[in-house]
Amino acid sequence: MAWINLQSFQFFSSSLRTCRSLRILRKTLNHLNEQGRQLRSLHCDSSVFGTVLSRIRLRYVFCRNYHAEFWNQPNSIMGTGHLHGDAGSSSKSCGKWMDEQKFFMELNSCSSSKDIFKFLSSVEIMSDTMAAAALQRICEVEVDDSELKNPEVVLENEVFRALCFQFEHESQKLSDTGLLIALQALVKLRIDPWSTLLVRLVSESQERLDKGQLTIKNLCILGEILLDLEGPGCAMLEQILKQVQEKNLEEWTAEEMAMVYGLLQMSITEKGQYQDVLNQMNNITLTFAPQLSPKLISRILNALVILDQTQAIPLVIQLCKYSARYVPRFRDEELINVLGAYIYFGHSDQFFTEALERHVPKSSFTMHPEVVSKVMQYCCRKLVCSKPIFDAVAESFVYNADKYTTRQIAEYIVPFGTLNYLPPSAPSVFRKLERILNARFTQFQPHTLVNLLHSCTLIERYPVNFLAKIFNPYFLQQLQVQSPGLDRFVLSQLTQLLLTVTLECPFYQGPKLLRKYRVKSFLLPGPSVESSVDVQLYNRVKNGLVDLLGTRMYFASHVLTPYCYTLDVEIKLDEEGFVLSASHYEEVHRRIALCIDGKNRFCSNSHSLLGKEAIKQRHLKLLGYEVVQIPFFEFEILCSSKEIVEYLHKKIFPHTYRLNW
Repeated sequence: MAWINLQSFQFFSSSLRTCRSLRILRKTLNHLNEQGRQLRSLHCDSSVFGTVLSRIRLRYVFCRNYHAEFWNQPNSIMGTGHLHGDAGSSSKSCGKWMDEQKFFMELNSCSSSKDIFKFLSSVEIMSDTMAAAALQRICEVEVDDSELKNPEVVLENEVFRALCFQFEHESQKLSDTGLLIALQALVKLRIDPWSTLLVRLVSESQERLDKGQLTIKNLCILGEILLDLEGPGCAMLEQILKQVQEKNLEEWTAEEMAMVYGLLQMSITEKGQYQDVLNQMNNITLTFAPQLSPKLISRILNALVILDQTQAIPLVIQLCKYSARYVPRFRDEELINVLGAYIYFGHSDQFFTEALERHVPKSSFTMHPEVVSKVMQYCCRKLVCSKPIFDAVAESFVYNADKYTTRQIAEYIVPFGTLNYLPPSAPSVFRKLERILNARFTQFQPHTLVNLLHSCTLIERYPVNFLAKIFNPYFLQQLQVQSPGLDRFVLSQLTQLLLTVTLECPFYQGPKLLRKYRVKSFLLPGPSVESSVDVQLYNRVKNGLVDLLGTRMYFASHVLTPYCYTLDVEIKLDEEGFVLSASHYEEVHRRIALCIDGKNRFCSNSHSLLGKEAIKQRHLKLLGYEVVQIPFFEFEILCSSKEIVEYLHKKIFPHTYRLNW
């Protein structure tokens, strides 16, 4: 382990500040360098500081030999300091050594790079791992979305330069952990990969990798660094993965297991790569799932999603089970990973949903918008209509929607329509949505916009002010060129939008959807704006109708109407109320549409119809049908044929006396 002394940095600080003013002089010296001057051979001796000329030479050599550039934004990084050779003698000879635990506590309390540099200036001696941790902390507070927020403040700081100088010139004396954590931090700070600093640290890492003595943790850190620098095709990365496979998996800690999952998720480029290792890891991780921390659960679940480990469902279920207890403790990005796993693997957990219902209402205003968006996606995919969650999200939308991306806005609103729920704050929500659409209409992706406006119609919120733009041929062309294009599902949504304004907004006089874009049936395989009937429930109802009406000829099944909807069962009556045969087309006075609603047409946690079924029944009534709903929760409790017949008679002919056949 190496020990770093920043006290000597004060002696050189005036020289370093002077070096900033030598840019003009540097141009002249560069010209001399082109003439063949060997300025790199100059040595930095303490006697050099005797004259001004010697100082200039030292600073030039230092700047030349240690010049690192910020990616896409040039900045010189310079520094100096003193490295103690022996750890033991250093700690004994200097009374100003700070305890590591205390150092890390104070370091983590710093909330800006300025605070960190001020703190480091007060520490005369630190280990290389402490110095590397300081660089890592600078990354945490200054790097946002892979970009350095204030490059000049960080890269031109004298303490930062002093640390970098030490890491470059004493790389062979660094511990494995200190070397790799420092290298990882510098890569994240976007230091030029071809700078002498990074080249020297990467070279030293290669030498230590060749010796085959790096721990699993350090192998994973080095792998992540190489992925950032060169991508998955790096030869060193293959060497790392080979060494990882040679380790005994049963001896890995939970943290090491999570790190290897993370490394594999970034390294694998073809499906099936390293699957044997993954199968072993999945089995071992299953045994210590109860001991995993929230952070590790989140990391492993995210890796399982990216690695498409659909065969590891037992592990997924276990991790999801334990994630329910940690919902309040998850950080925003961790909760996003967990929700993503629930959505990807199609898993559902009542305890997890209940934990969200307790957590989201208290945190919806302070959560990152992406977390709330993911919560709404989870509810939408699992058909969970949660009043506490939806009410809280609606209120936060009214106040914070201006900060959201167009995708997030759609993901907030669409579940309300899908699950057929209007929150108490609905008037404010949709006024806000209308203002956003007026201001940012062109920023929405075409398919996102269609989904958003279509979902509004499901809950009787009609976007009449925007339909002229939706039905515009230019907008339809945009839909066509963008994936998934104008497929039948999108055309069904557009057709249903037209039918909605025709039936429910007769005052609309704007452009209509061209006939060539209209579908004839809403019922489609796969995603559809209309649900297919539950076959088992339909068969029971059909048998009951035969008993009730006396014969199969008096009702029709799966009837496609001229209005694109498919009726589960249709019964025709004449003017006097007598049942006509299904093939009779004349003198039909009344039409009864039976909606045989199985579980797939309701929210998973309530007896509330989904939005697409609610709008279907609403439209059928406006089209003149008498809609009779046969919900599964009423029909399944009927045991005998007699009970079924009596139930159907009361439902279909409530005011008619039933004859016994």
